[in-house]
Amino acid sequence: MDKPMGVTGKNIFGTHDQKTLVQLADVASRAERVALLSDGHLGYIMPIGGVAAYDNKISVAGVGFDIACGNAAIRTNKTLADVEGSLPQLANKIADNISFGIGRKNVSKDAPDDHKLFESEAWEVIPSKGGMRERLSHKARNQLGTVGSGNHYVDIFADEHNRIWVGVHFGSRGLGHTIATAFMSLYQGGTWEDKAKETEALLSLNDELGKDYWALMNLAGEYAYVGREWVARKVVELLGAEEKELVHNHHNFAWKETHDGKEYVVVRKGATPAFPGQKGFVGGSMGDNAVILQGAVNADAETKVLQEAALYSTFTAQAA
Repeated sequence: MDKPMGVTGKNIFGTHDQKTLVQLADVASRAERVALLSDGHLGYIMPIGGVAAYDNKISVAGVGFDIACGNAAIRTNKTLADVEGSLPQLANKIADNISFGIGRKNVSKDAPDDHKLFESEAWEVIPSKGGMRERLSHKARNQLGTVGSGNHYVDIFADEHNRIWVGVHFGSRGLGHTIATAFMSLYQGGTWEDKAKETEALLSLNDELGKDYWALMNLAGEYAYVGREWVARKVVELLGAEEKELVHNHHNFAWKETHDGKEYVVVRKGATPAFPGQKGFVGGSMGDNAVILQGAVNADAETKVLQEAALYSTFTAQAA
């Protein structure tokens, strides 16, 4: 990791264009601490590859519309020699069994749409008037285990030991987008159904609106975890393989963390948590190289300074 540039209140790694730096400075004017990682670039309100620590506040735009977008990777018991002769057939199996794009088009109907997350009290935050809560729950159940579009993917990787990994990249689908859109509206005095102007919506967790968003953000986070793990394990099943290791992380999310003895709400947008010993899967766009990273353990003094400067975060590689 490159050393940060000496800019007061900012820890900037690597070289970035001026627009991205201006965007970071704007975020820093409201946050307690910020960092910009080496793959950072211009985003919406907050740079992708950006990290911001707030004093008991959370940025709806910082977390983003794809709440809990992230990566999961499973190391299998298969090797490259086991699969390289059957990759076209495997690709067809994945396309038949996993839904990409809009809607559910696959033959697999066994995604866990009866998961306990659908019984969470957080659903009570969503108004029941007009069937809104019921409609969103129905959409979420129907989209669970689907990947979506854009740079979201399922991929098969071989590591330096020729061991086969299954990797996936996607988030909370329509559930997360609806939550983000609604809270931007509510922040501006609108309703759940209004299409309000897109804005940062910096919410205090002392207020009811902030507490409600926090509850639903975490619900979307659980939803994304369940969806990614189901998709990854379905592909392992299609491989006829066994799961040996799971590495799983969000990179569009917020966590309550303690840094230098103080608790913050830390928002990572296109940034992966990397506390000492914590593993993370950083995938490129499909077909590109991907890596499994681990936060440095028993680091020397210089590395510890860099870890703290980055708020124990590392890059994501793909746009979030």
